[in-house]
Amino acid sequence: MLLEATPTTPAEFYIPERALVIVAHADDIEFGASGTIARWTDGGCQVTYCIVTDNGAGSNKPDTIPSQLMATRRAEQIASAEVVGVTDVRFLNYTDGMLEPTLALRKDLTRIIRQVRPQVVITLDPTSVIIEAPDFVYINHPDHRATGEAALYAVFPSAGTRLIFPELLAEGLEPHSVDYLYLAIGLQGSLVVDITAVHDRKLEALSKHQSQLTPEDLEFVTRFDTEAGKAHGYTYAESFRMLKLGE
Repeated sequence: MLLEATPTTPAEFYIPERALVIVAHADDIEFGASGTIARWTDGGCQVTYCIVTDNGAGSNKPDTIPSQLMATRRAEQIASAEVVGVTDVRFLNYTDGMLEPTLALRKDLTRIIRQVRPQVVITLDPTSVIIEAPDFVYINHPDHRATGEAALYAVFPSAGTRLIFPELLAEGLEPHSVDYLYLAIGLQGSLVVDITAVHDRKLEALSKHQSQLTPEDLEFVTRFDTEAGKAHGYTYAESFRMLKLGE
């Protein structure tokens, strides 16, 4: 199987039958991909979310009770998903802030890929370390990179290879080949998606994460999406590094 970067004209908008979104934390999707997901679900796509960590490190308040924070963030993610038409939300509950791209994680993700059998997987770009633009610099969270790396190798070669994790065959999970991989939260986008018509829903979905949101977050996302769309004449856009998986 060949994995290749494929520049795509902005006019092309593919709606898969099934899509799987794999991220590290509750709210990662809402920053980088929920506009695209809203367009997909509006077009009939069945979307599944997979949140890898338990979200237990998402607060610096001294009185934080981790179990309560985990429950809050879980509820926020489910509510946020509903805004963009997603009802299948799965949590793997790996320790937040300490994630590594282990074989155990890769197997868990391979299992979900074989269960969902998506044409497209969205995950976080594991190659992005420092994300720098004219008005901001962001050091990518190590959980993001670990999730992206494990998801990348779950997509290929694990999900489509019968003799990798053969115990999954005993669970009735046959190999599955993903057609496209979209890498989010980076600056190497080859696919730009017009989300102007659904941007209000993206902001509404992000707003559900009240335990994490700052007053600047909605402004930042709006500014970021505006910049992503400028070169193509879109008011708001999301961009992905798209990889086509083919023979």
